[in-house]
Amino acid sequence: MDNNDNGGFLWGLLGCCIPIVGLVLFLVWKDQKPRTAKAAGIGALISVCVSVLCYIIFFVIMGAAGIALGSL
Repeated sequence: MDNNDNGGFLWGLLGCCIPIVGLVLFLVWKDQKPRTAKAAGIGALISVCVSVLCYIIFFVIMGAAGIALGSL
């Protein structure tokens, strides 16, 4: 059986672009291909963290703009 477990960058990129796929790949491959599963899982985790951070920054900026416009 060919167990090519190199933890490739492209699996991490796939997990970053489509986080749900990265999570599923992590859960499916965590025992058979631990390095590749880790790459896909980390990609998904990075994507989710960046998305949450962008939402927080967006709402802080919009809140500050609302406060500034409300005082005019």
